[in-house]
Amino acid sequence: MSRTSLDLWVGFFVAVGLGALLFLALKVGNLASSSSGDTYAIQAKFDNIGGLKVRGAVKSAGVVVGRVAEITFDPEAYLAVVTIKVDARYKFPRDTFATINTSGLLGEQYIGFEVGGDTEMLKAGDTIKKTQSAVVLEKLISQFMFNKAAENGDKTAGNGDKK
Repeated sequence: MSRTSLDLWVGFFVAVGLGALLFLALKVGNLASSSSGDTYAIQAKFDNIGGLKVRGAVKSAGVVVGRVAEITFDPEAYLAVVTIKVDARYKFPRDTFATINTSGLLGEQYIGFEVGGDTEMLKAGDTIKKTQSAVVLEKLISQFMFNKAAENGDKTAGNGDKK
């Protein structure tokens, strides 16, 4: 093989390798388009979205059925408004319950759909009425610590009253 031919083959394999790395980076970063079909947009309002991010998964029964498209703030109601793009293959009843869940103990947050029993389905532009906000781990820990401190304070105050 001549030097020019060898350089050409090395360049080709380097380009293929860089393309494969780019593809993997997009897949891992959840930036590649996961749905090639049509979607419809619905909204849900939450008191607290925690660490939910745009492009976060929307799951029903553990299956990804959509993605978070946009997160905004409603200054009148003081709520987070999450716009969700749901794959058009999946239809959900109007009384579907949307919750913000966490994958594992400290994993990424996603929206979970718990299906209701209504016969009428959600359409593009509809808003999910029943939502449950994210559980913030810091709040739970502080409530636990406060309750423990209050219990200890009550025990000490109760012991001092006895004679």
